Amino acid sequence: MDLIQDIINRAKENPQRIVFPEGTEERTLRAADRLLRDKVCKLTLIGDPYSIRAKAQNLGLRNIAQADLLDPKNHEKKQAYIDLLLDLRRSKGLTEEKAAVLVEDPLYLACLMIKAGDADGELAGAINATGDVLRPALQIIKTMPGISCVSGIFLMFLQTHEYGEHGLMLMADCAVMPNPTAAELAQIAVSSALSARAIAGIEPRIAMLSFSTKGSAKHEMVDKVVEATRMACEMAPDVQIDGELQADAALVAKVAALKAPESTVAGHANVLVFPTLEVGNIAYKLVQRLGGAEAVGPILQGMAAPVNDLSRGCSVDDIYKMAAITANQAIALKHHNAQ
Repeated sequence: MDLIQDIINRAKENPQRIVFPEGTEERTLRAADRLLRDKVCKLTLIGDPYSIRAKAQNLGLRNIAQADLLDPKNHEKKQAYIDLLLDLRRSKGLTEEKAAVLVEDPLYLACLMIKAGDADGELAGAINATGDVLRPALQIIKTMPGISCVSGIFLMFLQTHEYGEHGLMLMADCAVMPNPTAAELAQIAVSSALSARAIAGIEPRIAMLSFSTKGSAKHEMVDKVVEATRMACEMAPDVQIDGELQADAALVAKVAALKAPESTVAGHANVLVFPTLEVGNIAYKLVQRLGGAEAVGPILQGMAAPVNDLSRGCSVDDIYKMAAITANQAIALKHHNAQ
């Protein structure tokens, strides 16, 4: 778990502007207080300023005063954000009257702040469903160039250092895309490579998983993974990506030597890309519950700017960690765009 502290330290070195649309929610306020105390990032809390200050005082949170408080119904940039939303969505039939309503929705307002350059990332979901968090993000921020789908990756801290990167394994997609096409699966692999570098600070070795290894089984589901591997390698020639691989071939060197002896990824994978959401979601939960791994995520990837979705059962510590991760994504994105 030293990686989490590394992530926090990297965020402190280059503080990013993170916006919390759920600014009056208690866990969010407690996490915000810690983040501001530790100077992990700069924060904007969206909500009625009077309510935020009153709750912070009642909870004994002394650092909330360092945050920017934004009243979604009354602020100096409201018309500018209405105009921006109209520019983005007029072709979809959005009227000025509807834009004026949407801009008061904290989830839309947070995305407009990012689009306008007034924030670097967003963290929400403590009291909002995933669909409600993603909808404005996809409409306003949209996906990265060359990427058409958003996916979710987990950092899995394993009990043993035998697998992955000294016990760290990244798993995707475990949260968003139910049945990705070959092209979408390739994009998930490329997005996962960016996440491995930006968040974990490791060089990815990506295994495209299947129930077949190098042609050992024939099926259209295997064909999808084979095609996705080919496309991913073309999209990111600088990344080690191989498939199709069974899980044991991806993880165990002795098995890899038998099943995929020429592969540089087999037996040494630190990123696992699953063929469907069904497989990914089941797999990470089994590793977490039966294997005793700690799961951090899902971390959303593929967006043109970092937007992360919390579980509604999240803890204060979860929000704290995810804010630091969001900041790291923003730092990496700026570096990527500058190149």
